[in-house]
Parts: sequence; C-alpha cells; structure tokens
Amino acid sequence: MLEQALQAAAALPEGDPLAAASALRAAGFPPDLAAAALTQVALRRKAVTKFGADAAVMHFTRAGLEQATRGPVAARRAARLAAAGATRVADLGCGIGADTIAFARAGLRVHAVDASPETAATASANVLALGLAADVLVEARDAMSVPLDEVDAVFCDPARRTTGGRRVFDPRSYSPPWDFVVGLAARVPMTVLKLAPGIDHALLPPGAEGEWVSVDGDVVEAAAWCGPLAAAPRRATLFQSAPTGSAAAPSVVSLTGNGITAAPVGHIGNFMYDPDGAVVRSHLVAEFAETVDGMLADPTIAYVHTPTYVPTPFGRCYEVLDQLPIALKRLRTALRALDVGSLTILKRGSALDVEELRRSLRLSGSRAAIIALTRVAGAPAVLLLSRVPDPGNAAPSQ
Repeated sequence: MLEQALQAAAALPEGDPLAAASALRAAGFPPDLAAAALTQVALRRKAVTKFGADAAVMHFTRAGLEQATRGPVAARRAARLAAAGATRVADLGCGIGADTIAFARAGLRVHAVDASPETAATASANVLALGLAADVLVEARDAMSVPLDEVDAVFCDPARRTTGGRRVFDPRSYSPPWDFVVGLAARVPMTVLKLAPGIDHALLPPGAEGEWVSVDGDVVEAAAWCGPLAAAPRRATLFQSAPTGSAAAPSVVSLTGNGITAAPVGHIGNFMYDPDGAVVRSHLVAEFAETVDGMLADPTIAYVHTPTYVPTPFGRCYEVLDQLPIALKRLRTALRALDVGSLTILKRGSALDVEELRRSLRLSGSRAAIIALTRVAGAPAVLLLSRVPDPGNAAPSQ
C-alpha cells in the first residue's frame, strides 16, 4: 500500500501540503500513511539535485539526504577506486547508500554498514530499488566490528553530527573515533576517508592526498586518499553542473600541487581572481596563480591579480575599475557619485561587517556595483570591480 500512496502523492501538484494530505485521505489512505508518502515525495523532489533521475525511486530521511554524497561526486570517487584496481570495498558509515550505489555501479562488490538500523535499512532499500542488491551487502553494524580481511579497499565516512543533529567540528568526536579512522590505511592500504571541508591539513594521514571538492562553487567535502591512491599531495576538484534543462553531465576539473608553495606577491592588476573555495581550502592558491600568470597583492589574501584576462574554471574573475577610499564617508561619497544603489560586497582579510557597512553607506542610486574589502601590501583596501563572465569552455579534467 505504501507504493500506491507514493504514486498518488507524486501525482499531486506541488503546493498546499494540507490540500495534498486531504486528497490522499479522500483517496482512502490512512492519515499516517498519507503523511509519510507526502514527506517521502517531498524529499525525492529535493533529492533530484543530488541524485538526478534515481531520486524518483530512492528512499530518504531528511538527515540522510542532507549528509549524502552528491551522485556525480560519488561516481567519480568510485571510478577512481576501480581504476586503481579495487574489486571489493568496505563502506563504513554508508548512510543512505550514495557511495555504496556508486561503488556497485563501478563494478565493485560492496560490504556497507551503518550504526543506525534505520539508516542501514534505507540504504538497503535504495540498493534494492536500483537493482544493485546482487553486488551489495548492507548491515546495521558498528564500523569498528567489520572484518577487513576480505576487502582490498575501504571507504569511511565518519559521522560528524551528534544524535541530536548538531555538527561536530572536532575530529576527536567523530564516530567511529578518529584514531580508528586514520588507522584504517595501515590495515587496508587503499583507503579513502570522506572528511569535513574544514579538516586541518595536519590531521591528514601521513603521505595521503588531501582533496577538496566543490560543486557549483560550494565546497562540499574533503577526502584523504591513502597509500597507492595518493596521486598528488593536494588536489582541488571542481564540479560545474550543466545548464538547467540540459541532460549533460557536470563538467569536472582538477588542480594539483604540493599545498605549501607560496604565491608571488606584487601589486594590484587590471583583473582580480577570487579562487574557488576548493582551491583555497587545498592550499593551492600558488598553483592557481601560476595558471593565470598572477600574483597576490598581499601575502595573506587569496585574491590573485593579473595584468591581462586569462579564462579559467578555477576562480571568478573581476575587472578592477578603481581603488576606492577605505574611510566610510569618503567611500559613501565615491559610491554615490557613481549612482550606486545595489552593492555586492566581497570580503577577504577585512574585519568590517558586510551588512553593517551596507546599512551605513545608505545608498539609493540606480546602478549596481561590486566592491572587494581586502588588503593590499598589509593595508586595508576597497576595490571597485566588474564581473567578467565565466569562460564558455572549461579546462580538461586531470
């Protein structure tokens, strides 16, 4: 009866949830079943951005969907593991099964576990719904109890939330414990750890490749690739979704480097690049600057300046129109002289509160403008900018 309720709920137009619940009850579905079906349909619609067409048959919990790996990110990770020669993988902390599904589709056999019986049941239902059950074993089990002698690869996504849903930022509070997580590579050399984007580089396992991943400009995760999987000390991987309505797969580009090189420091150029968050998090600003023949105007600020425009998928580019006064009254006068009413404010290295500054400027003009609050040669600075359109063609994936 659940499937009939789901089909009936999916056929209803999006809009008033009370009217939808009434329609399902009028169709003969009990109130609790109608509520469950409407919740599941709402989650499926929301999940399309992560799972595409698969979302229509998958099962979700709110927390599980929020924490699940995006489909293209999981698929790329699985392909990389398969290319490295992995055949059987233990998925420790499988959640609702996003990575488990990707591993199975890449031809790997998967032993997936999650400490939550409800979450493990959801993962099992998703594996079954997508026709992958023959290659996947899902268990409700503590990750620390899983024997690893029959697998040649491990993927671990430790829980980074409390049972109440609060985010955990200290890796020592992860579940399973951090010592167990970082020790996995000593037991199974082909180990991949999914980590929070804010992970301290110093906490990565020795010799591991640290990868930071962004999707459409948002940094969504970090990963540690251990043992023979480490191809470079640091990597920034950027996914860019295809235009709305397009069936094309997301474009993917990667930038690699050692993560310790310092970028050259010079002066403000005609163009300023704001590197993607994955580039900044992976400490690859110097490597990015080299790709556009750029430099920093301040050694502590990750804005990259160039004399000429160079198309790149690794950061947003702005033309530098002017350097404005930092003092509030003079800045207000300068912006009013430009008839500015709508102001976009970028910020790196400034203690100013963006919203407080916006209110204090009291702009009422008819034009839009962009400014960057930053530092130049150690001193506060305000740059007037104009956005350069993103390049039409991204660089090839590496």
